[in-house]
Amino acid sequence: MNTSLEELLDQVRERGDFIDRQQAAGAVENVLVILGAHLVGDDRTDLARLLPQQCGALLTDAEPAREPLTATEFVDAVASRTGDDTAGARRTVTAVLGTLAEAADDALLRRILIQLPPGHAGLFGCTEPG
Repeated sequence: MNTSLEELLDQVRERGDFIDRQQAAGAVENVLVILGAHLVGDDRTDLARLLPQQCGALLTDAEPAREPLTATEFVDAVASRTGDDTAGARRTVTAVLGTLAEAADDALLRRILIQLPPGHAGLFGCTEPG
């Protein structure tokens, strides 16, 4: 991605129809903390390297999750963090993950999706790996 924080926030703001960068920043933080807890190893650090430093740290500093989350549980976890309803949380998740999917190459995106339970690909705006 190699974009600035402002460019990343603008992309998320536009994709998620957020009012301003502050709302987009909250979306990025909430989604990356949860995503980071569910990724391990090089995939997590490779994705973090594509992001502005402040965002990459959200992925790499996240405590590992005890159990994987289904796509629905992932959205629910974001809803719990944000206080949004399910539709609002899904909009937040797809805005952030869709932006990440555009930043990652196909190989990295595939490796990330393989780490997550089936069903997450739609949140990234793509199809499940075959």
